[in-house]
Amino acid sequence: MAPGHRRILVAGAGATGLTAALELARRGFRPRIIDNGEGTVPLLESRALGINARTLALLAPSRVTDAILQEAQQLAQFRVVAKRRRLAVLDTTKVPGPYGALHALAQGHTERLLLGKLSDYEVVPEWHTTVETVSEDLLKPQVTLRKPDGSVETAEFDIVIGADGAHSTVRKSIGVAFPGEALESSFYLADFRYTREIDSHFVEMILLDPGMIGRVPVERDVVRYISTLPDFESSIDHPAPIAEQTWATSFRIHFRHVETMSKGNVFLAGDAAHIHSPAGARGMNLGIEDACWLAWLIAEGREADYTQLRMPAVLTVLKQTRQLTALFTMSNPLAIKLRNLAIPTLFRLPAFSHRLLRGVSGYDTPAPPWIDGAL
Repeated sequence: MAPGHRRILVAGAGATGLTAALELARRGFRPRIIDNGEGTVPLLESRALGINARTLALLAPSRVTDAILQEAQQLAQFRVVAKRRRLAVLDTTKVPGPYGALHALAQGHTERLLLGKLSDYEVVPEWHTTVETVSEDLLKPQVTLRKPDGSVETAEFDIVIGADGAHSTVRKSIGVAFPGEALESSFYLADFRYTREIDSHFVEMILLDPGMIGRVPVERDVVRYISTLPDFESSIDHPAPIAEQTWATSFRIHFRHVETMSKGNVFLAGDAAHIHSPAGARGMNLGIEDACWLAWLIAEGREADYTQLRMPAVLTVLKQTRQLTALFTMSNPLAIKLRNLAIPTLFRLPAFSHRLLRGVSGYDTPAPPWIDGAL
């Protein structure tokens, strides 16, 4: 069947769903994309910030990368600090390829850039439109949609892509379990805007023993702080006078993933298939990677290979984020002391720093075969 004649539904117009629709559109498909929200993520409430080198390589053919690099800030260093003493520094520019390991751009900006490129193909998300059910015949799935005016539409598709988040209706409708666990403790987040631009070229992990504060630049005058401590704001060493606090929230970290990423011609991507700690900035990037691989496989007529090809990458990232989260959330005094003694030595070992850098870059998952010279 010619690309334009395959009926494809993308459920979810976040970064993963928009990427899936864009990658399909530039390959000659005309996907339909829906979302139960009213638009992209609010700019001041963007949970995801990091864009890694793998994502930049994946979005280069659609020219989204060019737009990202015009707005994003390169994060040149990853620092670990304890008791005002710098334990380790990782130079994130020392990575092969045309891009640095990590850039910072609020998820809301990234989604707007994806949406703009998607509009070039005259594909526009249908907002306030909800998946209610997916039929049991998953080879020719029928989807019941609730439209903005409250009316119901039932339509048949050749392919359905569930990119509708951690509480995915698509995943639940096709009976795919989402096993895993949540960490007992909560995490807390606060964004501060300063009265002047600050040094925004680095990410810093401040170990408070017990507890931690992560410092991540959002813009040239905005910094995000993430902590395991509810009263962490009193421990922040602000780099400049505060103009305003732009956002604050709390959340619990879950580690979950599906056992299969597809059933019949229904496919799961992004948070609908896996969720994990934000450590390492892998969440949005892994979802974009899912979307790009799935679009390529559909174009090649190989969509049946999706789970087999993507699951190893998912398991790799979940393992890495578990390890990083455990490293920075220790509470046992002896374990904390040993960690703080070990970190400087570990970061000086080429094998350790190389492995960490590959993870931060996203290069620890298989290279996309449709991009020449991809790492």
